[in-house]
Amino acid sequence: METAARTADLAFRPATAGDVPALVALIESAYRGDDSRAGWTTEADLLEGQRTDPEGVMAVVTHAGSRLLVAERDGEPIACCHVEHRGGHAYFGMFAVRPTAQGGGLGKAVMAEAERVAREEWGVREMHMTVIRQREELIAWYERRGYRRTGEMSPFPYGDERFGIPQRTDLEFELLVKGLA
Repeated sequence: METAARTADLAFRPATAGDVPALVALIESAYRGDDSRAGWTTEADLLEGQRTDPEGVMAVVTHAGSRLLVAERDGEPIACCHVEHRGGHAYFGMFAVRPTAQGGGLGKAVMAEAERVAREEWGVREMHMTVIRQREELIAWYERRGYRRTGEMSPFPYGDERFGIPQRTDLEFELLVKGLA
């Protein structure tokens, strides 16, 4: 396990179609299955099955107004996130950090880069994201980074296994928002 995530040696770039297999593996490892339990962001107790698939990641990579940012160390993807320009705000999602690199500042660096892109390149002043409301520890992490809970909920897509197989019947997403002054 990496004892401390180094952020000075990170390189950020937009993902390409050639990155899709590695990014699917990274995202899956951060959220689902036994590998995800090496980090603290696992959803394995809430959801089984897949978190994403190659088609879903490719759609993000090729969508206009969207960027899948890859954070690399020594030429290897170690983290990623999706940032999408949605008019007056940007949307942040598909955030994944290699489980063995979590807890040392890497996630903060990735989030800061996503916010920089939204603010400086797109000129938006607000970032939105949705998080499964039962992920209290994760929501608390986002709150420490300036995101606020809105209380606005949206349903989990039960029955669509592209998003996983729920292990409980009360899952829903909460909208979190942060000003990007």
